[in-house]
Amino acid sequence: MSNLQLKGKWNEMKGKVKQAYAHLTDDDLKYEEGKDDELLGRLQQKTGKGRDELVRWLKEL
Repeated sequence: MSNLQLKGKWNEMKGKVKQAYAHLTDDDLKYEEGKDDELLGRLQQKTGKGRDELVRWLKEL
């Protein structure tokens, strides 16, 4: 996943992310094509994880 390539799998992944971080809202997890960095930034703020750590974690889901 060079730029996360989330588009096709995001709804499935979003459920897993919510299970791990119940305090995240739908707005926090809103994915818009081409705005991967924006999504990662929101996740970084809410989870306290670094970008690389988040990317690795999302790839494992």
